[in-house]
Amino acid sequence: MTDLAARFRALWDEIAPVGRDAGSGGYLRYALTDAELRLRQWFREQADGRGMPVTADGNGNLFAWWGDPEAGDVVLTGSHFDSVPHGGAYDGPLGIVSAFLAVDELRAAGVAPVRSVAVAAFVEEEGARFGVPCLGSRLLTGEIAVDRAAGLRDAAGVSFAEALGDRPAGAEPGLTGRFTAFVELHVEQGRALVDADAPVAVASAIWPHGRWRFDFHGEGNHAGTTRMADRRDPMLTYAFTVLAANKEARLRGAHATVGRIAVEPNATNAIPSKVTGWLDARAAEPETLHGLVEAVHAKAAERARRDGTGLTLTEESATPLVAFDGGLGGRLAALLDAPVLPTGAGHDAGVLAGHLPTAMLFVRNPTGVSHSPAESATDADCAAGVSALARVLEELACR
Repeated sequence: MTDLAARFRALWDEIAPVGRDAGSGGYLRYALTDAELRLRQWFREQADGRGMPVTADGNGNLFAWWGDPEAGDVVLTGSHFDSVPHGGAYDGPLGIVSAFLAVDELRAAGVAPVRSVAVAAFVEEEGARFGVPCLGSRLLTGEIAVDRAAGLRDAAGVSFAEALGDRPAGAEPGLTGRFTAFVELHVEQGRALVDADAPVAVASAIWPHGRWRFDFHGEGNHAGTTRMADRRDPMLTYAFTVLAANKEARLRGAHATVGRIAVEPNATNAIPSKVTGWLDARAAEPETLHGLVEAVHAKAAERARRDGTGLTLTEESATPLVAFDGGLGGRLAALLDAPVLPTGAGHDAGVLAGHLPTAMLFVRNPTGVSHSPAESATDADCAAGVSALARVLEELACR
């Protein structure tokens, strides 16, 4: 094991136990809950130990500064701590740990920043607690209204404002305008780097994607006394819709997933009165994505008429096609001699890309699995990612 890989492992082991579920082996690091708050404190301690002052933007996002926090032309890096339910270890935290280690590498080499570097820890990137992904970066850039963000509630009814301890501050044009570039390092969420036999890649684009809530309304009744012919069962409409989404996505070469459901009254011996399912849909082109959601909605509505149920469709979030800055991406790919890959996953980088030159680095994931305990990366590849990020920061901030 190289010295850098060993230092990565030592730092990684400090956060590895936080929020890990003993049963699944996955992580329960929801935004602004105990596990994530412990990681935010760890972030502050790591920054303090490096003499990097930490600032907060009032939206839940933290920034650790290498250089003057008031300067302009800042190079931004970092990622997020929060996870999906029982998610993997690397999605998000890898980018933050790697950023601190990249700063360490440059300092050890006697390199000093000409432009300040900020390491970010964005809040609620996954949207697993409050339902809107990339909430912190959307607030930072003004892509979500403050009132809407403040009123978002988790499953227990706690609002984002309550969890934050204050009303979110909203967009900070003065802060965002000081960033000259953003580079996010992230574990790959696929196996392209395994096939390419490369430890690190540069991202080219993020597929357009979004989340749509399907509310199916029916008539709650007794499972044992209600004749099959008399039922208005929204579960049947829901089940048909899941199958329709799968079929329509396959026909279009797109992705459709229904991974979350809520049922009322959620009793074994009761016909549901309401079923809510969330559709995650993604495609390479906006037109394909729009066509997919329209087709699923039309089929669900037709089935609802047949079942005697009601249907309401609500768009909860939508992200357009994000093509990362070609000049910056090409520059980094040449610098690192790395392959260039698209991704179907959303990231804070996708939000920031609409406001400043943005790039992403991917670190090889040998399983190709993400949002799961099976997500992984070797220490050697993580060290390669740190080295790549250090070279990028040196190129962008130290020359």
